[in-house]
Amino acid sequence: MPLRAEYPEEGDLVIGTVTSIRNFGAFVTLDEYGGREAFIHLSEVATGWVKYIRDHIREGQKIVARVLRVDPAKSQIDLSLKRINDHQRREKTQQWKNEGRALRLVEQVAQALKVTTDQAADLFGTSLVEKYGSLYQAFEVASAEPKRFQQENEKAPWTTAFLKVARENIVPPQVTVMGVLEVTDPNPDGVDHVRAALRAAEEIDPKSVEVHYVGAPKYRVRVTAGQYKQAEDTLKRATDAALKSIKTAGGEGTFTRA
Repeated sequence: MPLRAEYPEEGDLVIGTVTSIRNFGAFVTLDEYGGREAFIHLSEVATGWVKYIRDHIREGQKIVARVLRVDPAKSQIDLSLKRINDHQRREKTQQWKNEGRALRLVEQVAQALKVTTDQAADLFGTSLVEKYGSLYQAFEVASAEPKRFQQENEKAPWTTAFLKVARENIVPPQVTVMGVLEVTDPNPDGVDHVRAALRAAEEIDPKSVEVHYVGAPKYRVRVTAGQYKQAEDTLKRATDAALKSIKTAGGEGTFTRA
């Protein structure tokens, strides 16, 4: 199911398996590019002087590397192990795992449509990668925002099957935003006014808005939602409601975004 280019581009991060180690470097097969062979020169294995290459990599090891040079005419791909950090390594590994899972979900969609996996890839795989960035992100959007996905692919005959598989297998991603709300009221019944202001915030969306006591007069407002924009909008509406409530009652309030 070829959903990506034949060769990576310079600067890309790739997943590979070390197949052979020599004193001058290591040979790697690229898992995402049909097992194409690439090479890591000794000088690109690690920072500093490398005395024994096997102290750093071994045959059969799964690695994340950065593409330095690509020459399709010579079928040559040069990689670097030392030009990535731990965060990039973890992120790339997770992306690779996600795409592997997405390909298995495509097989389920193909079964529902009574077509082969390759036929399913031709039917929607390439277009979804172009539209959403990756197959896994397409499944995430279908799970978290089915109406949006339906609208963006409304004329496609495979949409219903795709949405069903996404709903059954993908937990929608969650985004959390928060900040600190300060509310005070010097009036005799000020405590009641503060409580009312906090309730006003939570009532904006009881399922996604949480208010926690930090230390008078500070309260942490936390919002969890499927999309960042949605979370930010809910946070603003919740804190605006709290501030309006306390000020109407004669108190004061401020909100600081974390």
